[in-house]
Amino acid sequence: MAQNLTISNTSNDFKKALELGRPENIKSLFPNSHALIVSGKYIDRAMIKKGKAMTIAANGRNYFIIKGALMAAQRANAAIIIEIARSEGGTSAYCPVSLWNIARHVDSLCNELNITIPVAIHADHFGIKNVDEIEQAKLEITSLFDAGITSIALDASHLPDAQNLLTNIELKPFVPDWAGLETEVGEIKGKSGLSTVEEALFLIQGLNAHNIFPNWIALNNGTTHGIEESGTGINVELTQEVHKALAKYNISGAQHGTSGNSSAKLMEIAQKTRTTKANVATALQMISWGVEVNDYGNAIFDHNKDFIKQPDRGVSEETWKKMLDFAQKHKLKAGDFKKLNLPFENIFLAQPKEIRDRMSKGVEEFIFNMLVNLFNARDTASIAIEDIIKCGSPDPGPKSVRVENPDDWTKEEIIRKGALIQSDKGGEGNFDD
Repeated sequence: MAQNLTISNTSNDFKKALELGRPENIKSLFPNSHALIVSGKYIDRAMIKKGKAMTIAANGRNYFIIKGALMAAQRANAAIIIEIARSEGGTSAYCPVSLWNIARHVDSLCNELNITIPVAIHADHFGIKNVDEIEQAKLEITSLFDAGITSIALDASHLPDAQNLLTNIELKPFVPDWAGLETEVGEIKGKSGLSTVEEALFLIQGLNAHNIFPNWIALNNGTTHGIEESGTGINVELTQEVHKALAKYNISGAQHGTSGNSSAKLMEIAQKTRTTKANVATALQMISWGVEVNDYGNAIFDHNKDFIKQPDRGVSEETWKKMLDFAQKHKLKAGDFKKLNLPFENIFLAQPKEIRDRMSKGVEEFIFNMLVNLFNARDTASIAIEDIIKCGSPDPGPKSVRVENPDDWTKEEIIRKGALIQSDKGGEGNFDD
C-alpha cells in the first residue's frame, strides 16, 4: 500500500491554508469550520503543477456520493471538486442536494470525517437557454455564492456562438473575481454537433478581450451525459486540437460526460490534453445504489434490459424494490432513474448503518481508483495547500492576461464575427445532464 502523505488537521501547513485560502463567503457561512473549501482556481492550479493530471468533479446527487468522494480524495491526498448542475439541483431540482445546500453538506462531512484536502464547490452547467433568462440568472448567481459556491460553469452553449459569448460577458460581473470559472462551447450531445477550433477560439478570444480568463473550457468532444450508449465516447484527437489552438490563453479543459468512457480514454485525456477537471455523475449515482457497472462506470443490463442490482452493495433489497416500483408507476426509463434521488433520499438515510456505509464505500473505492490510477491526481492536495500558503490569499489571480484588442470585440463585432462561423450544432433535444 502506498504511503499516506495526507496532511493532518493539526499541521501548521493545514492551519495556514485554512486561514489564508478560504474565501469570505465560506468564512462567513462557516466561521468555526475546519473544512478547507477553496476557489476552484486552486484545484485547477494543483493539477497543472502536478502535470498531466486531472481530478474528479463529483456530482453529488445524494449525500452518499459526497461522503464517498471526500473519503476517496482523503485517501488519495487529492484536491477535489464537488459539484451539482443547475438541472440537478436548481430551482427545478430532481436531487435533494441543491446549489444552495451543497456547500453545507460538504462542510459538515469534512468536519465529521476529518477531511483535510482542499475542496471546491462547483455550480456546474449553470445553463442559459434563451436571453430572457439572463436577468434571473444574475439574481441566482449572486445567491449561489451567498450559499457557499466557490466555482461556476456559465453555460450558454445552447445559444448561437455570438449570444453564448455575449451572455458570458454579461454574467461575469456577478461571479466574484476569486472564484473558479468554466465556460462551454457546444452542448454535450455525443457525436452530433462536435465543437470546432473556430468556435472555441471565438469564445475564448472574445472573453480575453473583455478581461475574462476562465479556468476551464468544456467542449462537445463526443461524450454524452448519463448512460453512454453510442460507444463513441471522448474524441481525444479533437480535444488535443482545440487545446493546442487555445494554448496561448492558458486555459484548461473540463471533460464532461465522463461516465461510460473506457479507462484507456480517460487516461489519454489526462495524459495527452490540458484537461484538469473530469465530471462524473451517473456512474456515482449507480454505484451508490449498488447497480452493477463495468470497469468504467457504465451500468450493465440483463437480458431484459433491466439494471442488475448487486445484493451485497448499495441500497437494501427492500429499498431497491421500492425504487423499481416507483419507477414503473411513473414510467421512468433507465435514463430517467436519476429522478429517484429526490423522493428516495430520506428512505436511503433511514436504512441501517451498514447499508448506508456500504453506499458511500462503493463510491469511495470507484473514485479512489480513478484519482490514483487513471487521473494521476494523487498528492495534489499537498500541492494545492503549498500553493495557497505561497499565494497568501483566497485568490491566486487570473490564469492569463489580455492579449486581444477590445476594439475588435465590441458587441457589434461579436455579432458580425459570430455570423461567419460555420458549425454543426447537432439535433435538438434536452442535453442538460
